[in-house]
Amino acid sequence: MKKIILFCFVLTVLPMLSFGQYAPPAGQDGSTAIHCDSSVFVGWATSCVIERGLQQLGNPSLGYASYGEDAAGCGKADNNVVSLGDGGMAVFSFDSPVCNAPGPDFAVFENSFDDDFLELAFVEVSSDGINYFRFPAVSLTQTDTQIDGYGNIDAALIHNFAGKYRALYGTPFDLDDVEDSPLLDKNNVRYVRIIDVVGSIDPQYATYDSNGNIVNDPWPTPFFSSGFDADAVGVIHDVLHNALTDINVADRMVYPNPFHDFIVFDISGNADCAVYDIMGQIVIQKSLSSGVTRVATADLHPGCYVIRLIIDGHIVNKKMIKK
Repeated sequence: MKKIILFCFVLTVLPMLSFGQYAPPAGQDGSTAIHCDSSVFVGWATSCVIERGLQQLGNPSLGYASYGEDAAGCGKADNNVVSLGDGGMAVFSFDSPVCNAPGPDFAVFENSFDDDFLELAFVEVSSDGINYFRFPAVSLTQTDTQIDGYGNIDAALIHNFAGKYRALYGTPFDLDDVEDSPLLDKNNVRYVRIIDVVGSIDPQYATYDSNGNIVNDPWPTPFFSSGFDADAVGVIHDVLHNALTDINVADRMVYPNPFHDFIVFDISGNADCAVYDIMGQIVIQKSLSSGVTRVATADLHPGCYVIRLIIDGHIVNKKMIKK
């Protein structure tokens, strides 16, 4: 019986150890890589601010990474990059905020020259530029032997890390993967922050995935182009392209305008509702059920407000006046 159990264990477990659990490299069946020329992209990051890291942690005499300029991270992916260095950061922002809709919402591009030499980074998002929330990232790469500065990683062993795919192929990110928080409006993501993974397996310098595993990637890379090489962030879903712009539709859903002591919502399907004041602060937030709902507004000061409804992944924005 013990031999039978051992045989079954070998048949079931060894394949799991031999093959990756996540999407494979670009061009292979099951890959989630998105080429920069894909029509899914509706925009690109328009600002990129870099905070450089050292060329090699533990050897500050080498100085900081210095390859590329901040502007290289703006616009469409083109293999023109800026290097972050060990633990360095890049903060991207957008003309129209990223929003949460079905499927991936944006993609991050690096400049790896092939499918195996991968330099990784964590990805975080923020609505206010202060509070950032990290995508849960997983590395199943072995941690017994350090991957050297020219070593390889199996893309099928990593998940939710930027840098998973070769140059001009973006790694997609779905905002549904980020834990909900009252400090993050997933339909108003104004900033994406990329943080270089320090790939050392030495606990003194190591970084860890969301499961507490050390992340092993090529290290050290003691060059002026050290660390993650940021190319671009492509937007798949944003407020501009996911908002319903038919004024007549918005007028039928939300009225009267101007309003006094209440606003009426007449919607088909459930919706999330937020009312913003002129400073961009949420002053009313509710979940609405299908049908007609009257929301009290007597406590609001006279002035201009923006009503935002999210219905089945679509956004309705409407400006309204309280007299």
